[in-house]
Amino acid sequence: QVPLVESGGGLVQAGGSLRLSCATSGRTFRAYNAAWFRQAPGKEREFVASINKNGGSVYADSVKGRFTLSRDDAETTLYLEMNSLKPEDTALYFCAADRYYLGTSPRSFDYWGQGTQVTVSS
Repeated sequence: QVPLVESGGGLVQAGGSLRLSCATSGRTFRAYNAAWFRQAPGKEREFVASINKNGGSVYADSVKGRFTLSRDDAETTLYLEMNSLKPEDTALYFCAADRYYLGTSPRSFDYWGQGTQVTVSS
């Protein structure tokens, strides 16, 4: 098991910023590929961004240029910096990790956090 705990969600006006965190314990993200997904009510869970074991990141087109994914030096916490937020970014945001898989399908990630809610008002 890889414990993942998200935090940092909240209510923000359009154009604002939030920073989400995903913390693990007893592990480091150096050993895992990790990603952020989001799920809005009535919609499927969708890929937001991922970071591989070596620190390389990939972003969905919908957030490219606005969101930045990073790791802390201890490699136990991921950060998703979200700028220029839009109402369509409103969703429950999940952190996921997998020792081997790195892609955009949520079905292939083994470990998940409980999610943190992001609400962007217009």
